[in-house]
Formats: sequence, C-alpha cells, structure tokens
Amino acid sequence: MNHRFISSAVVFAALTVAIITGLFSQEKRQNPITVDNVAGAEKIIGLEFTQAKRDSMLDDLFDQLKNYENLRKVSLPNGIPPAILFNPIPAGFQFEKAKKPFKMSPPGKVAMPKNIEDLAFYSVGQLAELIRTRNVTSEQLTRMYLERLKKYGRKLECVITLTEDLALKQAKRADAEIARGKYRGPLHGIPYGAKDLLAVRCYKTTWGSVPYQDQVIDQDATVIKLLEDAGAVLVAKLTMGELAWGDVWYGGMTRNPWNYNQGSSGSSAGSASATAAGLVAFSIGTETWGSIVSPSTRCGTTGLRPTYGRVSRTGAMALSWSMDKIGPICRTVEDCALVFNAIHGPDAKDQTLYDVPFNYNPKVDVGKLRIGYLKMEFDSARVNKASNDSVLAVLRRLGAQLVPIELPKLPIGDLSIILRAEAAAAFDELTRGGKDDLLVRQIKNAWPNAFRTARFIPAVEYIQANRVRYLVIQEMQKLMKEIDLYVAPSFGGDNLLLTNLTGHPCIVLPNGFSKEGTPTSISFIGQLFGEAKLLAVAKAYQDATDHHLKHPKLEE
Repeated sequence: MNHRFISSAVVFAALTVAIITGLFSQEKRQNPITVDNVAGAEKIIGLEFTQAKRDSMLDDLFDQLKNYENLRKVSLPNGIPPAILFNPIPAGFQFEKAKKPFKMSPPGKVAMPKNIEDLAFYSVGQLAELIRTRNVTSEQLTRMYLERLKKYGRKLECVITLTEDLALKQAKRADAEIARGKYRGPLHGIPYGAKDLLAVRCYKTTWGSVPYQDQVIDQDATVIKLLEDAGAVLVAKLTMGELAWGDVWYGGMTRNPWNYNQGSSGSSAGSASATAAGLVAFSIGTETWGSIVSPSTRCGTTGLRPTYGRVSRTGAMALSWSMDKIGPICRTVEDCALVFNAIHGPDAKDQTLYDVPFNYNPKVDVGKLRIGYLKMEFDSARVNKASNDSVLAVLRRLGAQLVPIELPKLPIGDLSIILRAEAAAAFDELTRGGKDDLLVRQIKNAWPNAFRTARFIPAVEYIQANRVRYLVIQEMQKLMKEIDLYVAPSFGGDNLLLTNLTGHPCIVLPNGFSKEGTPTSISFIGQLFGEAKLLAVAKAYQDATDHHLKHPKLEE
C-alpha cells in the first residue's frame, strides 16, 4: 500500500472540506439578515417565533433573497400576466349557450337640428339613425366633437391626446362605406374617446403618469381594434388618474362638468367628464374598484362594468390581473348595450376571457322578475336617501317584485390586499428603480406609498385572501340563485368592492341630484354574464325617469 498516496488523498479531501466549509462560512458571514431583522418583520406580519426558530430561518431567508434578486433580472413589462389566473365561476355554474340576435330599441323619429352642435348630447342610437339615413355624415359629427374637445377639453382637463388625423381618416372611410351601402351597424361613424391606458398605435399611451408620459406602445388594444371594426371613430385619448387612481394626472385634475371646483373622480376621469360634457358620443373606461362607478356617479353618466372575463384587456395597462375590467361610459343604458355588443368576447390573446353570448333584448317584463335590494344600505343611507328610495318606488310602479337581501358576511374590506399586492407587482420596477418619486401624488394615501407597503404582504396571506374570495364567490352564487338581479346604493356597504372581487356586472346610472346640484347615482348588479337582463331592467328604470336627459352648462 502506498502510504504517500493515502496521505495525499487525505490531505486533498481535507482541503476540499475546508474550502467548502470556508465558502459556506463566508456565505454565512455575508448573510445580511439577522435574528433582529426577523423579529422586527414578525411585527409587520402579526406572528411571533422563538429565538431558536428565528436563527434556523436565516439561511433560508438569505436563499430566498437571492431568488428575488435573480428573478428581478428578468424583464417583466406591464403587459406580461402572471401564470395564475383568477376563476370567477362558482361551482356548478351554468353558462347560457344559445346565441340570439342582438335587438335594439326602435330609434323613433330622429330629426336633424338646425345647429349641428345640438347633436352633442344625442344618444348613440339617435346619432346612428341620422348617420344611417345620411342626414348627417360621420365627418360632420367628428369635426363637431373635435371642436368641442378643443373648446372645452382644456378647462375640464379631460383630454390627453387628440387623435384628429386618425379620426378624420376613420370618419371619411365610414362615410365612403355607408355611401356604397356597406353599413356596419349602430357604431359606424360614431366618434368616441378612450381612457389613456388603452394602446393606440402611433399615439402616446401615458397611463396619466409622469414616468410614462412619452410612452408609445406599438399596437392597438383589442378594444380599439373591435371598435374600429364596428366603424367607430376615435377622436381622443382621455385623461385618467395617474396609474388608475383618482382624477389627478400629470397634467392636472380632471373636472366635473357640473361643478368645475370638483374633480370628476376616477380613475376613468376623462371618460366620464368628456361624455357628460358632450365632447364624445361615448367613451371607454376601466374599473378595478370603482373606476367606472365613481366618475359616472360624479359626472352623471351611465356606465357598464361588465362581468370579469367578458372584455379583452390585451393592450390595456394592467393594475390588478384578477380584478381589472373594461367597459363603456355612455349617456344611456342602451348606448352601453350597443358598445358592449361590439367589444365583448375572446381575442385569442387574453386567457381570462369566456365565449358567452350577449342576448340583449330591450323588451323585458319587469313584473316577472325578482329584483333584490340591499335593505340595510337603503335604510341606513345618510346622503341621497330620497333619490335612492325613489328608485325602489319606480321599480314598484313598473311591477317589480322587490326582495330584501343581504350580502355575504365575510371580511370583504380586508380582501383589498389582493388588489394592493397585484398593483405593487404590476409596478414593481417603478418602485425598485426609485421612479415612484416622479408620480404626482406623494401623500400617504397614494400609489407610491401603497406600492411600497404592499411589498410586505406575505405570499401566504395573499393566497389565503384568495381562498376567502373563493368563499365569497360561492356565497354570492347562492344569493343570486334566488333573484334575477339586485339594486344598491352605488357606495353602500361592501357592495362595490365585493362585486369587483367576484366579477359580477354592474350598470350605474343617474337617479337624481344632490343639494349642491351635482348628479347622484344608483347601481344595478346582475348575475355573472347576465348583462343582457341587467341592461334591459336598468333601461326600463331609466326610460321611466329623465335624470339622464339633463346636461351641465359648460365653461370655455
């Protein structure tokens, strides 16, 4: 036996062990995480561990930190969704399968006014009839709305970009097609505006935010494409609260046309303001937690928040992948139906979409329906109670069977951590790169601080919140089986957050005016994918009132 060889082998093995041990010790020495750090973090997440358990976690916590650092090297633009998809479908839910022809109300006799600007507040249905019968051209309408956008848009601070060249091109094409007998339908030649989180090729898509104010996305959002296919004319990209919060954006604060001292609320601030002011025939907004309902209430417009999974979000800024929804903001309920009919459905890109028919028919026998109402929220309303109660009175006159209901008793408000965690992920690089300092609003209750604090939401708690969300979905399905739809004060109780979490559709429409002379609203909530019945009932209510026919006096 060669003792020299054995001795060398032992030495080599010892050196190897020493090197590995040394490296491990060096790595351990470089671990910046201490037991005191863990103890401090425990207070943030509401847990408490022993000193021994804290010490045992240090190496794994350091490994996790390295995981984060490596993952952060991968570029993740806002448009990349997570591989986890939210499922709003309750157990045992049955989809409507039969597709029926879309039906709209007869336009009636629509006269062309002497002054074309009087058309500014006509409904989409009325404008469509004038275009179809060639009493007005799309180019004439488009130029009229462009002039109003230039005249009033600056004071209302509701316009980010006029798409004038594109609009005139689309309008002239619409007129040429209609002249040849190629009529695409009720949106053909109708001018509209889009919230500036929807990408439009060759135009800026700013998201209302300083860091993105020169951003150009080289694509058209699916909703923009579908509206172009329907023949609609894009005249403007409209303001939004910065990164979809409120009505403050990098250029100012979007105004309520009923009271210029008020913001228009948000985040679909410009969409609601411009529609209410008659600067567009309709607009496109989005909602995650009230961003269609709130500005529609403030500005007196009618807005549809569709079921989650109804309208493609391809080409739209992501805030919360499991809560974002795109819908129309219009003057009337049926206008919302006309626009929704053009934009709903799969696009082979957004994997959250469902292929479910929209069988709208304005003729509905309200007397055969069970309509729920949130009794506690109606009874306890501190403001606008008379307007709210008047809605129930109108529904009773229409023959509705009103059923008092209560929403599921679960910690709904606490589920807002889902939105905060997803929003922080959507704008992770903004926070890590320090560019959150560029955002306009720097108060505690604004995105920069919300993004930072959301970093401390544990993944376990995010998953647990979504498990509670699952329970809410099942409980809501039990409730909705007993009724056809329900009515609610727009900001009553937990309804707004709850239905945004479950994905139920909502139509918000004016129901009166406050003591200050600004609009108030009521919300109708439908069954999942039940927009057709929801809109028909809301239309029956709206037709029995005249709140939507009143318009603000504008300032130049």
